[in-house]
Amino acid sequence: MMTPEKSLPESTLLQAAQSRMPVVLQDFLRQQNPSASRLSEAMLYAVTNGGKRVRPALAYGAAQALGAKAEVAEPAALAVELIHCYSLVHDDLPCMDDDDLRRGKPTTHKAFDEATALLAGDTLQALAFLSLHESTLDASRIRQQVAVLSRAAVDMAVGQALDIEAEGKQLDLVALEHVHRHKTGALIRASVAMGAIAAGATAAQLAALDVYADKLGLAFQVHDDVLDVIGDTAKIGKRAGSDIAREKSTYPALLGLEAAQGLAVKLHDEAIAALEPLGAAADPLRELADFLVDRDH
Repeated sequence: MMTPEKSLPESTLLQAAQSRMPVVLQDFLRQQNPSASRLSEAMLYAVTNGGKRVRPALAYGAAQALGAKAEVAEPAALAVELIHCYSLVHDDLPCMDDDDLRRGKPTTHKAFDEATALLAGDTLQALAFLSLHESTLDASRIRQQVAVLSRAAVDMAVGQALDIEAEGKQLDLVALEHVHRHKTGALIRASVAMGAIAAGATAAQLAALDVYADKLGLAFQVHDDVLDVIGDTAKIGKRAGSDIAREKSTYPALLGLEAAQGLAVKLHDEAIAALEPLGAAADPLRELADFLVDRDH
């Protein structure tokens, strides 16, 4: 069982994704329409501006947990990261969260301009589905992945809308979990599901991995809320205390800091328990979960 005080090294699965994804992203984007050079530059900036690469790591790890090579999940890993990066570009815009920093660097609309950032996000979202289309998987698996990612992209937007509506209010625990199962959890669950689909998962394997992803997605968000209270701006890469400044409903505000930290640990343990049927092959996913509820950034 993890404790909030324990410090872990970064997950090896995460390190592998961090090493591989920038190359994959740059190669893929450089193959696209180069006519609007400023737009192309903004997209490259948005996807190579650091990042933990959690979602690609989950896609790779899910495939490996089912005995497949990580490479089989690469189009899925690319797709989820493109969706994630688009969402961050849009979330940072003045009409949304109005953030100046992302991963310790100027946000895309600050480095370029609002219109270019908006178009960059739009294009990254569309290209995510092109990545799946160009996969060498059989057509039935590609269709499954497209359906999973489409639903997740919609749910993510719904979650953002709910989060905006909740500003200035304090939601109860059920309502807060509903927001974050959409805003944060949907894409995390999709990452795991798409990696598993690439590996030919059975219905039982998909169900076990979905419980893992659901619990991990909530734990990830709870810990993010905790970091907004206790984190260092230089480490977390955005303004600490920004949730408080925007009067967002958060787990520490609802439960208190210590109880929120305890909830993250509880959710982590439930995620780990869901992986039991998959045996040792799921150890990289377990290691990743350990890191994600202990990170300082």
